[in-house]
Amino acid sequence: MAWDTEATRRALRDAAAIEFAEHGLEGTTMTRIAQRAGINKERLYNYFGDKRALWDTVLGDQLERLASAVTLSGAALDDVGEFAGASFDYHAEHPELARLLQWEGLDRAPAADAERRTAHYRDKVARLAAAQRDGVLAGGVDPAHLAFALIALAAWWHTVPQLAEMVTGADAGDADERDRRRAFVVEAARRLATARPSPLGA
Repeated sequence: MAWDTEATRRALRDAAAIEFAEHGLEGTTMTRIAQRAGINKERLYNYFGDKRALWDTVLGDQLERLASAVTLSGAALDDVGEFAGASFDYHAEHPELARLLQWEGLDRAPAADAERRTAHYRDKVARLAAAQRDGVLAGGVDPAHLAFALIALAAWWHTVPQLAEMVTGADAGDADERDRRRAFVVEAARRLATARPSPLGA
């Protein structure tokens, strides 16, 4: 029976994502990843190299899944509300991504796959800028700052769930509360992108 190489790689990436999200790069061992996946550790090294290379692969994979999920939802940057809402949905269902990004921020090493990720985000900034020029979105807001604000608006609920509970007095596991949070994210994103800002100091 032939070995399903892609299924094995996927199982190892998924196991690594859980371990890295729980323990960070430094606190995770290749042995524990292999054990979680139920696959020989040597195969893990053969497929991905060392732990740092695996970390880079896992984080890149998780970000690609986010981008694909938002795209498949039909959300686009000409409706920043639904774009933010789709991003909120993904983070709610995959909280490990926010944890991975937090661990990366704490690490002093260069960001994983920085060149490709930067190009991806700069493309989003360029699309927001084009929407501003076309009058679809209001101008007067730096499109790079807007892109970052939209990401934070969608993700921060899941990045610091304890803070969200303290502020709102509601548990994130409550379905009605999740719906209210999503509705807020959609409306806030639309207002942020379409309001005409006042001059600073006005």
